[in-house]
Amino acid sequence: MKPEEGNELEVEGVLNPAVIRGPDGELYIFPRLVAKHNYSRIGMGKVIFDETGDPLGVERLGVALEPEMDYEKRPNGGGGCEDPRITYVDCIGHYMMTYTAYGPKGPRIAMARSKDLFNWERMGLVCFSAYKDVDFNGIDNKDASFFPTDLPSPHNHMSLAMLNRPLFPGTRPEEIVKNDDLHKVDHQKESIWISYFNLKKGKDTSLENARFTSHHCLAHPEYPWENLKIGGGAPPILTKHGWLLVYHGVQKHEDSTKHQPAFYYSAGAMILSETQPQKVIYRSPEPILIPNLPDERIGIVGNVVFPTGTDRRDDIGQPNRVDVYYGMADNRIGVAKMQIPDILPTYQP
Repeated sequence: MKPEEGNELEVEGVLNPAVIRGPDGELYIFPRLVAKHNYSRIGMGKVIFDETGDPLGVERLGVALEPEMDYEKRPNGGGGCEDPRITYVDCIGHYMMTYTAYGPKGPRIAMARSKDLFNWERMGLVCFSAYKDVDFNGIDNKDASFFPTDLPSPHNHMSLAMLNRPLFPGTRPEEIVKNDDLHKVDHQKESIWISYFNLKKGKDTSLENARFTSHHCLAHPEYPWENLKIGGGAPPILTKHGWLLVYHGVQKHEDSTKHQPAFYYSAGAMILSETQPQKVIYRSPEPILIPNLPDERIGIVGNVVFPTGTDRRDDIGQPNRVDVYYGMADNRIGVAKMQIPDILPTYQP
């Protein structure tokens, strides 16, 4: 999917989409649509497949969310709704969208819910309880997504589990490079986290003013290809090995300088325990997808593959095939297919 010629909503790119199967079995895509001045909306479309079952294109269906609330608008008239992820959460009976609300305080995680994917109800910004000396509410946060079913928290409460990626001051790749790479690693502050919201019985649980708690540090940069930053990618999907998380990692480009930072954004795979999602069973030591094609190397931000959606191909009788939808150089959208192996490679955490 590339920006539509003459479409003012897409002049600065279409990227970083959510994808989800609808009640009708069709695959719907929710791309970030970027207008002038980095003003972002969340669009909606239907993925078109060829006769072999491979994704071929997108039928545009309009806009799902555009900036309306104060927490989605910047004082200078900019802002937006960015980088959605969507999961059907069975325990509350709704499709749940997490997205980046880029408002007056910077990027924050916001939620919306829907019964049919066409009509969305905003649930506001995500709120967090305190964690030791860390205040998640006072810092930027991105790359959030929900697990599709209720799971036990570290305190063994059945909960709605959410991956998120706090952006603590000094830990952005641009800041690290500008400081001549002098950077003391703090694993608590450079990680993908899981936070939990304790569920009430039944499917009438309201998420308005929900406060997420029981925070757990899931994973931090571990390998060279992700040594500057990692972040959540597509929402977790259940496989025969456990929860598959296709995430992103950032490495410094060889031409990077502190005055002109440049990076590689690649994708990796993690498998989490089905019943204990805090436990990492497997993690790919090398990236599974790197910026290689021209559309991935050249764009609004070059050398970027940024996974945000997955589709397990049960629809064509191939449950071990997973299609990964991703942003290409912050300008357009690509898709790649991966195969779940029968046996996981050996992993030493």
